[in-house]
Amino acid sequence: MRQYTILVCDDMEAVHESLSFFLEKEGMLVVSAYDGSEVLPLFHKNSIDLVVLDVMMPNMNGFEVCRTIRKESNVPIIFLSALGEEDDRVGGLERGADDYVTKPFSPKELTLRIKRLLVRTAQSHGQSAQEQENILTFEELTVSEDKMEVTVKGSRIDMTAREVSLLLYLIRNANRVLNRDQILNAVWGYDYYGDTRTVDAVIKRMRKKLPSEGVHFAIQSVYGAGYRLGSIKE
Repeated sequence: MRQYTILVCDDMEAVHESLSFFLEKEGMLVVSAYDGSEVLPLFHKNSIDLVVLDVMMPNMNGFEVCRTIRKESNVPIIFLSALGEEDDRVGGLERGADDYVTKPFSPKELTLRIKRLLVRTAQSHGQSAQEQENILTFEELTVSEDKMEVTVKGSRIDMTAREVSLLLYLIRNANRVLNRDQILNAVWGYDYYGDTRTVDAVIKRMRKKLPSEGVHFAIQSVYGAGYRLGSIKE
């Protein structure tokens, strides 16, 4: 079994000590950064599988770091923050994070979240699947499940593993209205601790990436019900 490498970025030594204890018990390697300016050099130097990123860090805050990482990588990112209001959590997800954990936190619970996110990311990349139907299409939209690639009219759209998984689920249920609980359970898992606004945040993020002109599809909101991937008539 491969050893995962987790980059933990926080300016508090206690966070590193407590989280490293549980992650290393699970056989993971921990790389530590203590301010925002240290994150990117360590990210480039090491083969990082997941980033735990404090929002309020010296020199460069977590949102800036996340935005920079997302320009070159879809590695899973979990925000860790004392900002626990619903708008803060949703804002973190809209900026590209896969999860958002508020302080004070349980290092044991966060370790469990990390493990589950790593497993789901590995599965999304086809590391444990042997499916033959690996390419799904809807109108001009094409998603390769093996390569975790999204293209529209042949042009590649950068998406995180979570976004690709959500898009695959929408394509498999094209033109069908899906409520937020259905989406959350199918894409995040029944044991996910978050709320349904997580779905709203990630879909908002995906809509910004997908073209809205010159195509015949859209992720449509159905008032009071949820979302569907539907066709658009000219």
